[in-house]
Parts: sequence; structure tokens; C-alpha cells
Amino acid sequence: MIIGREKEQRELLSLLDKEESQFCAVYGRRRVGKTYLIRETFNYQFCFQHTGVSKGTLRQQLTAFRNSLVAAGMKCPIPKNWIDAFELLKQLINNAPSGKKVIFIDELPWMDTPKGNLIGALENFWNGWVTARREKDIVLIVCGSATSWISKKLLKDKGGLRGRLTNRIKLVPFSLGECELYAKCANLVLERNDVLELYMILGGIPYYWSLLKKGLSVAQNVDRLFFSDAAPLRDEFEALYSVLFKRPENYLKVIECMSDGKRSGITRDDILRESKISDGGTFSIILEELEECGFIRRFASADTAETKALYQLIDNYTLFYYLCIKNNSFSDEHYWSNTINSAAYNVWKGLAFERVCLQHISQIKAALGISGVQTNVCSWFARGTANRHGAQIDLILQRADGLTDICEMKHSSNVFKIEKDYANNLQNKLDAYREISKDKRALHLVMVTTKGIAHNGYYNMIQDEVTMDDLFAL
Repeated sequence: MIIGREKEQRELLSLLDKEESQFCAVYGRRRVGKTYLIRETFNYQFCFQHTGVSKGTLRQQLTAFRNSLVAAGMKCPIPKNWIDAFELLKQLINNAPSGKKVIFIDELPWMDTPKGNLIGALENFWNGWVTARREKDIVLIVCGSATSWISKKLLKDKGGLRGRLTNRIKLVPFSLGECELYAKCANLVLERNDVLELYMILGGIPYYWSLLKKGLSVAQNVDRLFFSDAAPLRDEFEALYSVLFKRPENYLKVIECMSDGKRSGITRDDILRESKISDGGTFSIILEELEECGFIRRFASADTAETKALYQLIDNYTLFYYLCIKNNSFSDEHYWSNTINSAAYNVWKGLAFERVCLQHISQIKAALGISGVQTNVCSWFARGTANRHGAQIDLILQRADGLTDICEMKHSSNVFKIEKDYANNLQNKLDAYREISKDKRALHLVMVTTKGIAHNGYYNMIQDEVTMDDLFAL
């Protein structure tokens, strides 16, 4: 059973109705459900399907391809190269019954071994044969977790495959509401507080959620997944980055520069200095690909003269790994249960909730009643001077209807109470933004919290509020 993904399913099924042959790439991070989506959508009915071999040699890849041809009903030897392999695939297609023929090649990036010339053979197969077929009956779907490879070799290819993709589908993690729906379908009894905490740890990655065991508390499940002797996700961090990037070392150096959860982010120059990576095109590509994969976000100081962009780690699981897993020796299999209510737990919780809010901006806009209003979504920061304190605003909604929402995000186990010091901090942010930015709209302060805001003497400075329940909207 597929949870959500209605739009993606419609797009995949529409490939069957097109008059021309179709070439679609489905991509997204590891464990997000790409393969399951494709197989379920087409009811496991393919003319040919194949999965690349992780870290396989060229010989192993070609052998596996032959085995997939055999499974599809074709007797053939192991091809000598990819040109020969695709020639065999042509024969299989020619012998198939009339009608649309869906070809599904999963983990295509794994098949691209050094000197194998996979892309050249794929280009020849598509440009030289598929598009020349009178029948126009091929639906080629390629898939991969190595988002950077998909982007470089297919989406931004400057060779023969340039512009050849007819469709591209980026599969993103589940939203909070989709995870709640998944939990119900899996008979997991979870309150929304529980779903939120698990989301702050696991993100919206379906595979991670599938590992949750009913009958256990959130803390027990987290201990079992990450800290027990046989924890299924103990080694997930290394696997995640090695699958997405062929040479993950420099990517991890960049991630580590942001891993302490710095609220204000870190500049490009600071990343270069701390990571000791050489500046240049390769470094820029690393930043772009980490952003494309959803691990980091880049934001500049909106409408101000301070133009240096900041980078911030926003991936839920990666943040949890660095703040709560990496420095734990795994000597305590009940680590998470014993950490609850500690200072470190509360720091992580506050930072993680901010990340979740930034992943649910459409739900925040809906709660504010501005889904249909043209909105520039940005962040803002200003460094402190001798005359004023520095200020950081993680979410600003600059609206076409003449307002700007300054959004402040706070996690609290109970109704959040604005105290004097915090009220002064909020006012400083508003004053600094009004003074420095070029934004002439009226400023509305919006609080995004878990349980709402206490109606004390400082409540009137808030123009609107959004609660955790609003973030669960589908």
C-alpha cells in the first residue's frame, strides 16, 4: 500500500498515455521509497527490470544485466560491454507483445563503472534506436539514490543525453501528516507529540519508519534503532553518504562544519577554512549537491547590503547523528531513554523543531490563510555592531498583499510563555530588520510553536500563531 505519492503516481501512469516514447528519471535520497513507488504504480508489470550492483565491477554489472534478461525470458551470454548489453535488450523488446513496454532500470548510477562507457551506450540506445522506432512504445524509467550522479549525468548532461529526458520526478521525504498516516496504517499507536519527535529524528524517510515496532514507546524505539547491540540503523550514516556520493569524504567535511547546529549558519569562507578543502568549482559543486539532496540550505540576508550567504544543516537524521549519536560510545543501550530531559536533549529538540518547520512552509502558509498569496520565502540575518545586537530570523514570508510575516519557531512541552528577556529579543529582531532591510511592508510577528502561546502581558506583540497541529495538514 502506498501512502501519499498521488501526484507522482499520476505522473508515472501518464507516461503510458503519451504518443511518443518516454524517458523518465526518478531520483531522491536513499530509503525514500523510489523503487517501491515505481513497482507498486506499475503493479510489478515490466517488460524488463534490472537493478545495478552496489560497488560491482564492470564484469559483475554485465553479468547481473544478463541475469535480468534471462529472468525476462531471454537466453543469452554475458555481454562484453554495455553496447552489447543494450543490443540484447533491443532483441528482448522486439520479441515482446505489442503495446507499451515499460523498462525499469534501478540504481543506474551503480552501473556506471570506470571506463565502462555506460552513458555512451545508453545514449546510443535511446537516441539511435528507441526514438527511431515507428511504434513509439517504450517507457524507459531509470532510478537512483546517487542524486548527484543523476543530476550530473542526466539532468545537466552536456552530451548526447542533453534534453532527452521527457520527465523527471524528485521523490521527497514524507511530510508530518504523511508520517502520521503511515503510523496509523502500520498500527503504531502514536500521539502527535510522538510523531513529531520521531520526525525530528528520522525525518520523513519511509524505510526508517518501517523499522518502528508497535508496543514500544518512542524512547524504546529510538534506543532499539540506534543504540542497542543489533541496532538496524547504527551504521546508517556511513551508508547514507557513501551511496549518495561516490567520494563522500569532502561532502562529510562540509557537513561537519555545520554539525554543531549553529543557529546562524556558517559562511562559505568559514567552511573553506574549517574543512581545508581547496576553493574552486569542485567545492561549489559539493555545496550545490548537498543542497539538492536536502542536507543543507543556503540563505542570504534578504533585502540587505550584507550579501554573504550562510549555509545551515537541515537534514533531520544528520543533525540527530551529530548531536546525539556520534559522540556516544554505544555503551548504553538505553541512551535515549536516559537522555530525555537533559540539557543536550533540550538543545537538540529546539534546533530539530526549527528544521521541521522549515520543511513545512506550505502548511505554515495554509495556517496563516495565505496559500494563494504570492510569497517570497527567505531568511535574514545581520551581524552585531557597536550600536545594536546581531539578529537572526530563520523564516520570513514577504507577501504580495503588503505584509511581511516574521516567523519565530519554538518547541515547548507545554504552552509557551513569552518572558521579558525573550520579548526583548523578539523586539530586537523586528527593530533590526525594519532598520536594515529594504522591506517597506508592515511587519507581523508570527509564533510557530508546539502547544500555542500563553496569553500573558507580552502576547499582544504576536500578530498570529501556528501550532504543531497545523504542521500535520496534508
